Amino acid sequence: MTADLEEKTDRYEGLLAEALDAAEVAPHADTPMGEAAAECLEMAESYLEDGRHFREDGDPVNALASFSYGHAWLDAGARIGLFDVPREGHLFTV
Repeated sequence: MTADLEEKTDRYEGLLAEALDAAEVAPHADTPMGEAAAECLEMAESYLEDGRHFREDGDPVNALASFSYGHAWLDAGARIGLFDVPREGHLFTV
């Protein structure tokens, strides 16, 4: 069980970091949608930082949850048009 948790935590940390690099804010920053995109991006970045902190503290369960939540913010934002993202590949479900 521990190996599965460790592998999954590694995978989701990488997925979130890669998705953050790939996502580009679509709407203009000075619009309500641009502000929403910035907030989603900030949430995803915060969850990545939190997950890494949990991991350093030996808490892989909360690390995995943080990485998963962070990716969900990006994926949901991509689905509603806040981010331009790759349509092919494993990063997003759009």
